[in-house]
Amino acid sequence: MFGVEIECDRSQGNVYYVKNPEVLDEQRLAKWLLRKYSIPQDFVTFNAMKDRIMLEEIPQGQAFLNPIIEAMQTNVELRIDYQRYEYEQEEHLQTFHIQPYALKVFNHRWYLLGYLKEQERLRTVALDRIIDLQVLTTTFTLPKNFDARKYYANVVGIFVNNDLPITKVKIRAYGVQVEYLRSTPLHKSQSEVRSKHGEFADFTYRLCVTPELVSQLLAMGEKVEVLEPEELREIINDSLKKSLERYEY
Repeated sequence: MFGVEIECDRSQGNVYYVKNPEVLDEQRLAKWLLRKYSIPQDFVTFNAMKDRIMLEEIPQGQAFLNPIIEAMQTNVELRIDYQRYEYEQEEHLQTFHIQPYALKVFNHRWYLLGYLKEQERLRTVALDRIIDLQVLTTTFTLPKNFDARKYYANVVGIFVNNDLPITKVKIRAYGVQVEYLRSTPLHKSQSEVRSKHGEFADFTYRLCVTPELVSQLLAMGEKVEVLEPEELREIINDSLKKSLERYEY
């Protein structure tokens, strides 16, 4: 499926290994699957230690993964009954037809990117909000110029608005958060422009300011300060003030 060649070295007692590991560097999906679903080779040992080895839970919404992937492989449309997070009443249940383009995981949730026929535009939907799904026989043609990575290239998360400009964002990280950002960049455009050993480091990005970016920055709390742009700094400031108001007596 991913071009990974697994071979067996019988001279070493049937040791299995990846013959072409360079493929894992080229294909992020294959590398992610290998890391996420690898478990110790000794299943007896693993079973004995199962209560002490905490594996990350598989993202929600996986019940519809197989039919969606099959629809993507054959380029057929889906009919989806969908309930947004804002509405739990039955009267707000939406039914629409979507051409499945790509799947993405973000914050332990599966998302489907596709062309929503009723709205005549691309849209990302959360799999865990799908109430029912039907694979149709209507086929579609995936646009030749479609590239899922390029579609999400300028955002953190899954929210894409083509009207949003690409903005230079500069943040200052303090203490151990510096090392966290160095090892796990907030966005692929991350660049470290200044640092003072043991105190702080400044990072810059080129991306769109979206709700997910704001959420990620707020999640870092006092360990991060937004320096630019001023509009984003004000958004973070307002959010923090509203949070503090909830704790005032």
